[in-house]
Amino acid sequence: MIAAIVSVGVLGALLGVIIGVVAKAFAVEVDERIEGVGDLLPGANCGGCGYAGCADFAKAVVGETATPDQCPVCSAEDISNIAGYLGIVAEEKEKMVAVVRCSGNASNTVRSLYNGVRDCRSAVLVAGGAKGCDYGCLGFGSCADACPFGAIEIRDALAIVHPELCVGCENCVAVCPKNLIVMVPASVDVHVYCNSPEKGAAKRKVCKTACIACRKCVKASGEEDHMLVDGFLVKTNYDNPPPTDLVEASACPTTALRLASKHAAGGYEGVSK
Repeated sequence: MIAAIVSVGVLGALLGVIIGVVAKAFAVEVDERIEGVGDLLPGANCGGCGYAGCADFAKAVVGETATPDQCPVCSAEDISNIAGYLGIVAEEKEKMVAVVRCSGNASNTVRSLYNGVRDCRSAVLVAGGAKGCDYGCLGFGSCADACPFGAIEIRDALAIVHPELCVGCENCVAVCPKNLIVMVPASVDVHVYCNSPEKGAAKRKVCKTACIACRKCVKASGEEDHMLVDGFLVKTNYDNPPPTDLVEASACPTTALRLASKHAAGGYEGVSK
């Protein structure tokens, strides 16, 4: 009995030594700075940086294959703290936010009966949704579901981005089947909320708030080139953005030209022109 106990004890000790030697021989050294950077990150795990999560991003930053400013959720202070911790120079990066290039809510668009799945991607594959415009927002909320920060609201069958909540993770861009969502500088407040390349008359048949390319905004901006004409669609020149007073000065007949702040606040609801 005693001999059996001793044998088991010796065998356990021997196995313990072997496991310890093997563990030490094959141990992978972990840079403690990875955990340090991870503690300084917001911990959103949104994937907006292009990595699987904050831990993976922290490893890339320490390994110098990524920079702290690639995290869309990090504030300027966060980036500065990470750079200071690693002893590197922090680069300033302009904040980007999402804009849904559509203003055609349920009240302002021609609609058809739709009884399919309430998901934008499914609707495009099955029947194209319930709105007459082939280029407009379907309003089923795939983008809102993909946003981990609650920055997108579905209001009257239209996706509305709240700029103050958007961190620029781009999750919404990836899921929109209409390619309606673009990332723009957060400092720009003037946008054309339309994405249809069709002629003005065709657009107006299905949407009251479509851009008809009347060019009033182009004329109002004079020679400043704040607005760009792309066929039958006018777009904001984000390399030379317009001042906020251009919206009032141009008197857009369909209100497709809007202030993002007012658009998010519901200042353009019920357009009936």
